[in-house]
Amino acid sequence: MALNTATSPRPASTISTISASSLMQNVPGHFPAPTPSEEDLEAPLQSLSQAVHARRAEYVRPKHVRLKLGTWNTAAFKGTEKDVAGWFIEGKGVTSEFAGLSLGDASKERLEDREGPAEQEARFEKKAGTMPKGDVGVVPGKGEVGLYVLGLQEVVDITSFTEALRPYTDPSVALRWKEAVKEGLPEGYVLVAEQQLLGLLLLIYAAPEVASEVRSVSTTSVGTGIGGYMGNKGAVTARIVLGETTRLVFINCHMAAGADKPSLERRNWDAAQILSRTRFEPIKDSMDLTQTTGEQIGDEDFAFWMGDLNYRLQDIPGDDVRRLLMLHTRNEYDLSQRSARKIDGEIDNATESVKRRVEGRLSDESNDTASTSATSGRTSQDTTSTAPTLIDEISASEDPTSLQTTLACLLPHDELHAQMKTRKAFHDGWCEGPIRFLPTYKYDVGSVGVFDSTEEISLLTRPETRVKEEENARKKDEEMKANGTDLTASDDDILFDYDPETDGGDREYDEYDDNADGVVITREGFEDELTQEFYTAHQRVLSSDHKPLDAVFMLKYDAVVPELKAKVHAEVAKELDKAENDGRPDVTVVVDKHRAEDTEYDDSDPANFEGVWFGEIRWGQAKHRTLTIANTGRVAASFTLIERPVGAGQSSGVAPKWLNLKVSNEHLRSSSTGSEAVSLEPGETTTIELELRIFDVSVATSLNEGSETLDDILVLRVAEGRDHFVPVRGTWLETSLGRSISKLVRIPEGGIRRLQRQTPEGKSRSRGTSAASGTKGSVETPRISLQDAPVRFSAPRELFRLTEVVEELSGRVVAEWEMTSSEDSGKPPWREHAGWPFDEACWVEKGTEQWNEALSDACDALDSDGPLEGSIQAGSPKMQRLYVLAQLLLLFLEGIPGGMIPESLWLGIETYLAGNAKSKPEPSTEEQRMAISELLSQSPSYSISFVLITSMLDRLIQETSKSDAKEPETEPAATSPRRLAGPFRRITGTGKLPTVAPREQSAHALAKIFAPLVVRVPTSGGEKARAMHERRRVELMELFLVKRGSG
Repeated sequence: MALNTATSPRPASTISTISASSLMQNVPGHFPAPTPSEEDLEAPLQSLSQAVHARRAEYVRPKHVRLKLGTWNTAAFKGTEKDVAGWFIEGKGVTSEFAGLSLGDASKERLEDREGPAEQEARFEKKAGTMPKGDVGVVPGKGEVGLYVLGLQEVVDITSFTEALRPYTDPSVALRWKEAVKEGLPEGYVLVAEQQLLGLLLLIYAAPEVASEVRSVSTTSVGTGIGGYMGNKGAVTARIVLGETTRLVFINCHMAAGADKPSLERRNWDAAQILSRTRFEPIKDSMDLTQTTGEQIGDEDFAFWMGDLNYRLQDIPGDDVRRLLMLHTRNEYDLSQRSARKIDGEIDNATESVKRRVEGRLSDESNDTASTSATSGRTSQDTTSTAPTLIDEISASEDPTSLQTTLACLLPHDELHAQMKTRKAFHDGWCEGPIRFLPTYKYDVGSVGVFDSTEEISLLTRPETRVKEEENARKKDEEMKANGTDLTASDDDILFDYDPETDGGDREYDEYDDNADGVVITREGFEDELTQEFYTAHQRVLSSDHKPLDAVFMLKYDAVVPELKAKVHAEVAKELDKAENDGRPDVTVVVDKHRAEDTEYDDSDPANFEGVWFGEIRWGQAKHRTLTIANTGRVAASFTLIERPVGAGQSSGVAPKWLNLKVSNEHLRSSSTGSEAVSLEPGETTTIELELRIFDVSVATSLNEGSETLDDILVLRVAEGRDHFVPVRGTWLETSLGRSISKLVRIPEGGIRRLQRQTPEGKSRSRGTSAASGTKGSVETPRISLQDAPVRFSAPRELFRLTEVVEELSGRVVAEWEMTSSEDSGKPPWREHAGWPFDEACWVEKGTEQWNEALSDACDALDSDGPLEGSIQAGSPKMQRLYVLAQLLLLFLEGIPGGMIPESLWLGIETYLAGNAKSKPEPSTEEQRMAISELLSQSPSYSISFVLITSMLDRLIQETSKSDAKEPETEPAATSPRRLAGPFRRITGTGKLPTVAPREQSAHALAKIFAPLVVRVPTSGGEKARAMHERRRVELMELFLVKRGSG
């Protein structure tokens, strides 16, 4: 059996070749790349990740971490875990004479009080700790190490069929070892990786400052035992990435045993299988590229191979080796001790064996027939002079008593070294540190230096741990065929025959034949450096027939600093974006930022808003802004307005429904999915005109309630360029339109506008975040819930004012007509339009800009408690003012949710009207009015509102009917002015105006106009039911407008 250890960096000259054949070679932009030519340097970088990686020197900083790797075959002995903290974490159990360590005076003084080998062996007990008392650590440990890597073999009995055929891995074994290691580690160390395969166990612990640097951990195992796949032999492997730059791989193996040639070939096969079958999870490299397949051994930057490799010493008699080595170990014992006596006995037996072998060789070669005694004497003399044994070979060296001299003669016969030289195993970049310590196998359990003499071990071997850097990952099948691993090793010249006359004396063994300096350019293009500090065995550990060994390395690596990388990433992204944009079509959007004439009361300055600012917006008011689109690029540009992203409740299209657009003098509906493309040559400009005007009462209602805001965006898409997002904002001035009667009666004197401008106590005007655009800066207007305000009026004050001004102005218009009309004036408008002044046919100016502005001004006066008639532009005819106010009244009624008579009251009224049609005789008009008024009185505010409307209409009808009655039947009215006592004087006395056809026509026409506004209750059923519903609504209005007698 063999346990081997090796470390050293791969020559930097081989790295580029290795990288080219790695798994990443087909990934675009893999690093390190071939040396760029001048043309390549001038070419623009193809990706953001490549550009960031090219500036890696700006965001990486060198760091140092000490790695400690330990390996131990515990041979399934109980209690071995009790020694692991002592030798692996604390660095104890080292004998400097057998470990090749040069200790300073201070270290030697500390070891003077350590327990001697004899005393240590005397108190040995199975399943108990065996570390010598008073020992101190001479190998770096505790907090000096940043990364601990422990590889164990035979933590369970692998010769047991129960263990070999177990369908699962018993976690209790690994748990026992992890607890033992954790007890010895300083506080804060973290287990970053673990893997177990039957008797193989790999544990990796990191210091707190190192654990934060560990990424992309992946572990796996490969079985090469029974049938080539069982876990009694094989390897467990872990891959980690340190500092986002350096890949480290750790391999812990146990390969085939045996001293014959087939066993040697099987060991080579095991190593090849571990290399070819190990696969790690895909990794994201420093350029954020994710692999499509996992990495394998050979794709890392540094690999460390340790374990029980089982390579032997070729063709050297075991007796000779045992005698040589025990010549060194017996000096550790008092000659009176049992162990010393056993060693002396082994040495004597080995010496006799050597003498007999030499005598037999000389006897075969001699032709002398002298006596046996003479021959024996001559043979003994010739053995010293002409046929030197291995002992003679060492004596001829510079220091025949040195352990290092002994090892120098043994190492040329190393099987592993021979396989590497003949390129049959471990030839592709693997190297080993110098061997300066005793072999670690096989000892009597409980002894410091007594080698086992049982016949089952014929050859003694040395321990070995291997470190491999970035290597040339050739295809494994071709490699095995090329180096002969797939053939039986029949070439005699690659296996050294032992000959005392020729072997060892003149051969120079150099562990570093293929070694270069420790500087390595990693596959990510970073410069790392690996240095081996210690490589030794722990001779004073007695709990197994193997001695544990460890190696300590100092790794300098470039670690990514996330903050610096983020800064470089942002700079590179900006540079690439600029470079890309310079060659792409681009336009510049210039926004007209002039202020509105309205006084602005918010604390922010709209001039600082990067978008279209409309200022304060009231109902019906038109605000205009302009966007200038200029082609500031180097190539022709074509742009369109596209559908903007919308939230819940928003209307789709290129713009919100309250915004009108004109692109290059062509009108564009806001609900359109896109505009026609507009092409601009470099330097050319065009404009987009924006008009914000809100006439829709439903939109005003949404703005009043806050469910919608004047905050949106326009998206201007440049073909093959970037999109431009233009915010559009304004401040909505609340209106009384679109509010229910229950809320209108709560508006205080001064109007809704006065209430809005007041800042509630404990609240302040602030700038919020728009739900539409998701951006900050829109003005958040303070709102007061009218639902919680006290009732201030019996009916909406706005309705009082509107009905009053319409009533008064219509009377003046009628009176003015009577005074100024002539024979050429024609019929008065109330004769031509029975629904005057509410019939839209009268409003010949409706829709003109002057009309719209007058309507908006009148609404603003209504909301701010200003004079309604005086709000309309001076110089406008009275008739025109009347028409504007009449429409405003209709809009006001239209905006009342549910109408002036709620559904609960209408059901009772409708039932009453239906009953009247069947009753005989039919109730009088006055009786019907009283009954309906009684029903309406259940809701006083609705009842009074209804009375305001019907009273206004009744007086309007009376005034127009009176004017008609004063005109001759056959001739037009006289041209002389007629003096009236007043426009709406009440009729006194007992006389009644005669009921004439014009009055009934006016009443019916006005009833049809106002009925849908007063009663707005949904109907069900067919056409007949709906027609009946319409007739009943009109009937209700006519009941209060037409004078009838009793039924």
